[in-house]
Amino acid sequence: MVKLGVFVAGLLATTANAFAPLAPAAFNTQLQVAAREYDNVGNNIAVKNLLASVESSGLLSKVASSGLLSKAQASGIGLAKLEPLLKLASENKDVLIIVESATPELLPLLPKLLELAPPALPLLAAAVTISPTILQILGLGALGAAGAGVYFIPDDTIVDVAAQTLLVGTMAAAAGASFIGSVVLGKIKA
Repeated sequence: MVKLGVFVAGLLATTANAFAPLAPAAFNTQLQVAAREYDNVGNNIAVKNLLASVESSGLLSKVASSGLLSKAQASGIGLAKLEPLLKLASENKDVLIIVESATPELLPLLPKLLELAPPALPLLAAAVTISPTILQILGLGALGAAGAGVYFIPDDTIVDVAAQTLLVGTMAAAAGASFIGSVVLGKIKA
């Protein structure tokens, strides 16, 4: 009976509180102006700084000296092969809208990507020569490794469950990248 009385009192207090007037909130009239994104000519400052860092780091010279373009040409990947993909992207307006809407979030990531690009050039040069079938086999192997990790790692402790989660997440991402890469390379090399 006491519990019922406490419940009813709580119910009445909450309903009375719902109709009580609120104290007036302070109105903030300060405007927050975002940092200027464009220069006087109309160029995006972030893109301008990015292109300046590409020029100062000599990234294009490093790409040329790594042999990436010649290996891509030798394996059947050229600009003529990329043209159908670009045409498909231009015809599909949804892709362009997604790219345009993601640009403000991606611009801050591009300088870090440029820092990682020179060490990754030899890896990219080797990856261009891989056939799509091998990428599909690697994707299946990654899925198998994820399944084996779930099967063989016991669920006894939190650390084991975290290890399973990390392994499955990493291998699923690797499998997805392998499958997408094999499709893209298959379309380009075809």
